Amino acid sequence: MEKIRVIVPCYNEEESIPFYYKEMCLVMEKMDFVSFELLFVNDGSKDKTLDLLRDLAKNDQRVRYLSFSRNFGKEAAILAGLQYATGDYVTLMDADLQDPPAKLWEMYELLIKENLDVVGLKSNNHKNYGFVRKFFTACYYKIIGFVSTTPMEPNERDYRLMKRQVVDAVLSLTEYNRYSKGLFNFVGFDVKWISYDAPNRVAGKTKWSFKNLFSYAIDGIVGFSTRPLVLSSFVGILFCFVAFLMILLIIFKTILWGDPVSGWPSLACIIIFVSGVQLFFLGVIGEYLSKIYLETKNRPIYIIKETEKDKN
Repeated sequence: MEKIRVIVPCYNEEESIPFYYKEMCLVMEKMDFVSFELLFVNDGSKDKTLDLLRDLAKNDQRVRYLSFSRNFGKEAAILAGLQYATGDYVTLMDADLQDPPAKLWEMYELLIKENLDVVGLKSNNHKNYGFVRKFFTACYYKIIGFVSTTPMEPNERDYRLMKRQVVDAVLSLTEYNRYSKGLFNFVGFDVKWISYDAPNRVAGKTKWSFKNLFSYAIDGIVGFSTRPLVLSSFVGILFCFVAFLMILLIIFKTILWGDPVSGWPSLACIIIFVSGVQLFFLGVIGEYLSKIYLETKNRPIYIIKETEKDKN
């Protein structure tokens, strides 16, 4: 019997896990032609998430869990799940039911029927997003589509069903600074997307603030494109050319018409503007240098404190 491993990253999801487990049990009951294993990854939760996972693992042999020593972030949780995942197929889901478990049957049938390697979900309309977040999300995917050589599907979710070969290919990418959406697309393979309207969270609050999302977007752009560095060089050359033309204009005006050079306000504005551009692109270069710095440290991406085996 083929096996599907379900990876569920969790951070303070004590309110959502009971609802998620109930929904997953219904799916596992209907899809009795395959065997399931649920791997929860507790990313340093501060609530009772770990206690719930201990109880589930004790009462259901299909449930396993990894618990980190602290919060390492969702990317680390995804990597840990993939590294510990066994079986013919692997999928990623959020515990808040915004990734509907019921879609798994449709994804599996499509994967088998069309002999695909990956079937993923993308949200057409996210009910939990306000106008501002939808606007910036749309802007991000336009930017990443322009600067990145790795094609990414707008509004794609981490929720995808993958064959073993795809998982092994993703794990072969051993970089420290990970952006899973980009890595999944980088490895290629035959992929098909299913569109759906993402529901609201079943319980609890989102852990993704605007600041966290902005930082995550920067990681995606820096991790999958060097075009910002090229752009900084291009802007530098452009400014030098404009400055040269302005110098010639001032010289000609002074010689031909005796026009005095303008005063300090215009000069101050130009200096501030050019300085701002320079600092911006120094920041861009700094982002790339910081990623190199973190890579060279070779620190572990996560540290596991406990698994279900420690409690048996």
